[in-house]
Amino acid sequence: MPTCLETTSPLDLFMRRAAELALRGRGATAPNPCVGAVLVKDGAVVAEGWHKTHGGPHAEVECLADAASKGIDAAACTLFVTLEPCNHQGKTPPCTQAVLKAGVKRVVIGCGDPNQDVTGGGVEALRAAGVDVTVGVEEALCRDLIDEFITWKTTSRTYNILKMASTIDGKIAARGGRPQSVSGPQSQQDVHRLRSQVQAVIVGGNTFYGDNPQLTCRLETETPGLPQGVCQPLAVIVTSKLPKAYSNYTILRQRPQQAVFWTSEYSAKTPLADELRERGTHIWGLPELSGSTGHGLNFAPAFERLRQELSAHITLCEGGGHLALSLCRQGLVDEFVLYLAPRVLGDAEGKSLFAGEAVQTMEQALPFRLAHTVSCGEDLKLTYKPRRK
Repeated sequence: MPTCLETTSPLDLFMRRAAELALRGRGATAPNPCVGAVLVKDGAVVAEGWHKTHGGPHAEVECLADAASKGIDAAACTLFVTLEPCNHQGKTPPCTQAVLKAGVKRVVIGCGDPNQDVTGGGVEALRAAGVDVTVGVEEALCRDLIDEFITWKTTSRTYNILKMASTIDGKIAARGGRPQSVSGPQSQQDVHRLRSQVQAVIVGGNTFYGDNPQLTCRLETETPGLPQGVCQPLAVIVTSKLPKAYSNYTILRQRPQQAVFWTSEYSAKTPLADELRERGTHIWGLPELSGSTGHGLNFAPAFERLRQELSAHITLCEGGGHLALSLCRQGLVDEFVLYLAPRVLGDAEGKSLFAGEAVQTMEQALPFRLAHTVSCGEDLKLTYKPRRK
């Protein structure tokens, strides 16, 4: 976000609107990136579009269709798009063809396509046809939009979002640990919007046993901005203590086949684990970390299995401080969303955002960068990303 000393150009503002639209397709477009586009004429946005679902029309095509439905001549407009238009045949025809067919004479692009097979192809094709192309407007913002796509292209695991809520002094619960909301109603509603964008929600055993959560998205499907065809996310529980197969926990009562327990390799071989499997529940034994990599379970293989075996592409971790720190230390957090509530607990014994290590120097701190800030009712929603190498 610009400071009071910075100026924001009209190009930036139009690209930011395209970025807002792109996020409406988050999750639904996987394993493709989310992309947004706007058409601008005489200093105003006159048409909009975004990539809504995997296999469906891309953002540029949706935007041009929106213009056509309004009787707007796209040839008299400038097209803003967050990602370089594709120039290859995939599930849909090349977007460059649609842009050229519409007669668009100027295209402003947020960032280039990182896919090594097609990098620069869209820009080159447009320029070769005489289109005025500008690349790199709000590039950092648009690059963040495709971090998920880059993760899927360069690794075999899911893209992982860590979500937490805390007081100003970094406490997620009072010392008693009783389930109480830290953030306000708008933030809680926003969490359900996040759940609508992911295919798995992850919590620790303390949350599962203490809160008896549902881990479902409880938004009406007509909610504006909700991806099309929303399915309930898998419920992933990290615990060394497995429950009984027919215990009275909401997840096991209502959707045992959508539950996945990450536990020790020993617990995964017990009769209790077999009884849960008979109900269709997934029980995955994870290896222990060894040596300098730390202690506890190694989560990397589990995130790979989620993607390869259960077709999950994005996960949302809502665990406590120990699970959060473990995922960060293992380099498995791609995005950290913090809802900061305007409260101060003032108790050193309250439960902290991150916990589990005795760190001696600030050099051992994990580095993040602030990617986005927005108000959420009385709370502040802060989105962090790991610092790029």
